[in-house]
Amino acid sequence: MTPLTPDEPAPKPGKTDMVGKALSLLVMLGDAPGATTAADLSRRADLPFSTAYRLLQSLQRAGFVDFEPEGKKYSLGLRVFQLGLYVANSLGFAGTANPVLTRLTEKTQEASILAVRDDDRFLTVAKVDGPKAFRVTSDPGYRGHLHCSAVGKALVAFAAPEDSEHLVESLELAPVAPKSITDRGAFRAEIDRIRSQGYALMDEENEVGMRAVAVPVLDEAGRAFAAIACSAPTVRMGIDDLVDQLPALHEAAEELAARLPRH
Repeated sequence: MTPLTPDEPAPKPGKTDMVGKALSLLVMLGDAPGATTAADLSRRADLPFSTAYRLLQSLQRAGFVDFEPEGKKYSLGLRVFQLGLYVANSLGFAGTANPVLTRLTEKTQEASILAVRDDDRFLTVAKVDGPKAFRVTSDPGYRGHLHCSAVGKALVAFAAPEDSEHLVESLELAPVAPKSITDRGAFRAEIDRIRSQGYALMDEENEVGMRAVAVPVLDEAGRAFAAIACSAPTVRMGIDDLVDQLPALHEAAEELAARLPRH
């Protein structure tokens, strides 16, 4: 590409730039815990309000965004959910993982979660709630922090060495809950411990009142391309109780490793 001379004007943003901006708004809506306003999205995306509003209107017309007139707030639309299902089915995760998670939940009597790494977050791709009167909030499509979740820490510990090191050094160690690890040295020690023992624990680090244990789903090279977890409220399971679920988790992880496609 020929560089611009000082006298030449910079090229004007094209349609590709607008597509990227629209997609960034969708990602922000997905990360938000609930509906949010155009003003908030424009601030977070560093876009002029008029641009953000115009993009949201286009996304709404296409079904990718829903609008609540009463609160003047936007949220993800049904079209995004449909596309997510298409992707999950095409990757084989939904149809393949759910029966395995169902059998795991029958053994543990608690919720089972399958997640993959999505850049610096984990993405829940499948979940089966336990039969007891409690529902885990990490639904398919949820993106959570790696440093304070069992699946996230397992994905970091068993990533390729260069990826694992980069994540340990660069992840934002946000105080998601009072027990979240926020010290870099403590996080490194935690990842080393997980790599050594073969499983990860979460003890109210991501959500008060919840615990989880997770193991990696490994490829032929021994690298995690997914992680599977058993999650339970603290009133029902202590740490030792979670560790007792490891045989069932390892069995499920081995089955998923043999069945799930690698992407």
